[in-house]
Amino acid sequence: MSYPVFDLHCDTADRIAWSTVDARFRTLADLDRFDPNGNGEEAGDDLAQGPGHLTLERMGEVPWVQCFACFIYDEFPPEESARFYQQVMDHLNEQLARNADTIATARRAADIRAALEGTGRVAIKTIENARLFAADPSLVGTLADAGVLMASLSWNAQGPLASGHDVEDAGITPLGADVIRHMEEARMILDVSHLNDTCFDDVARLTTRPFVASHSNSRAVCGHLRNLTDAQFIEIRDRGGLVGLNYCPDFLRDDASAHDPTTDDLCRHIEHWLDLGGEDVIALGSDFDGTDLPACISSAAKMPEVQQAFVHAFGETITRKLCADNALAFFERWGR
Repeated sequence: MSYPVFDLHCDTADRIAWSTVDARFRTLADLDRFDPNGNGEEAGDDLAQGPGHLTLERMGEVPWVQCFACFIYDEFPPEESARFYQQVMDHLNEQLARNADTIATARRAADIRAALEGTGRVAIKTIENARLFAADPSLVGTLADAGVLMASLSWNAQGPLASGHDVEDAGITPLGADVIRHMEEARMILDVSHLNDTCFDDVARLTTRPFVASHSNSRAVCGHLRNLTDAQFIEIRDRGGLVGLNYCPDFLRDDASAHDPTTDDLCRHIEHWLDLGGEDVIALGSDFDGTDLPACISSAAKMPEVQQAFVHAFGETITRKLCADNALAFFERWGR
């Protein structure tokens, strides 16, 4: 038996658009091909089928809500980021329109449940590293109106809005604080994955609404800085937020270079969060098409097997919550 999925993060939009974007973006990113797995495969521009982790074919028969992030590179200036975002989303929109009979697009959080019941698959638009808002903070409202439901402020480097773990002592910038205010006014959900600890503390101080870590694991279980401390998880929990489990091997276990993570490693993070009172907080944030993956969840096609491991470890109720119910309830409660 399989259960519905609500996945908070993937990089599939970039993967399928990469061959179609202007060459200057590939030059700026110093990346000829989109190949996060390092296996030399061409990305392809088709959402339905192809070599990626996430395709409509690999979703199979599982009811599926997918957040499709436009990932913006740290190397892109804000003005160029806005142009790149538009090209990626234009291609995603074309693909979604081509496959409209099998996947619906939810422009508002209130549309997700009905869309899921209609087609069995739903696309949600998000942004990872929304440095384009530094060019014009009013873009927040414009893109929220266009159906962007969630955005993060940084990736790994120090940016115009916030910083990742490349610079640990850099906080939210004044412009970043202004963007957060615009996001709260527009009811665009704030994603804190990739923020360094200083910026996380700033977000906790600056925000009034719950926020999400779309694809971050537990630092107590695996010590990578991209993972959340217990205090950060509890802050998200107490605000009524959401944390999505990331499948990246380096975020699952400290010795991932020597030992491929298994479903037991996925469960260790979930179990720790459950011990912290996170039954209604935990969700999925795969990072499909944005990183290499362990064999146990090498593509979306593996999800039924992973769900059975969750059922064995935690039972059906918890499995339903972490796979979809928590995320759906959060978006309906707090999304635009």
